[in-house]
Amino acid sequence: MNEALKTAVLTILHPLVRYLIGQGWTYGALTDALKMVYVAEASRHYGKVTGRPLTDSRVSLLTGIHRKEVKRLRVQLEEHGERPMLRHGANMAAQVVAAWISMVEYTDLAGQPQPLPLRSEASPSFEGLARRVKADMRPRAILDELSRVGVAQEQEGVVHLLRAAYISDLPEDQVAFLGENVGDHLRSAVHNLEGGEPFLERALYFDALPAAVLEEARP
Repeated sequence: MNEALKTAVLTILHPLVRYLIGQGWTYGALTDALKMVYVAEASRHYGKVTGRPLTDSRVSLLTGIHRKEVKRLRVQLEEHGERPMLRHGANMAAQVVAAWISMVEYTDLAGQPQPLPLRSEASPSFEGLARRVKADMRPRAILDELSRVGVAQEQEGVVHLLRAAYISDLPEDQVAFLGENVGDHLRSAVHNLEGGEPFLERALYFDALPAAVLEEARP
């Protein structure tokens, strides 16, 4: 194995495995998940490369997983998909907040999100915002979710954004956001390693942090 790649993989895995151990995930549980990912990626990527459907034997050769296990996993993927998605209400709420702070019709001259009437035909409204992001949930349900986590508040028919980010307090949402955010970053990084037109990938470095707070800031 390429030593630089091995080092990168271990660096990525260390904090993840530490968390998994704390959640009761054994090595065997992670192995089962990795088998599914190997089969899914081999089937998805190398099927496109060859232009022909991949046989179980070919996937077994690419992944090192026994052919019978490959067959079982491919059936499971076909019937149930690879992973649970981000809770629908959380996804819609996050999209509404992102649009609210970024679209000019919902911000003031200083670029700050404006209070929005719940509904209005003559001016931008919260219901109109929900329609802009093509939310297939009722605007009231989205507002209830934002109010529940303290991101927005309705007062006398006007909705105020209290925080410029949707952060759910439900553990399943937080874990799903972890997968979405880290997964997107890794997909961009891997794409850039493979060559072609690069995706935007940046890290922030700051060298003026006082020594007294370093321990608190370290992961």
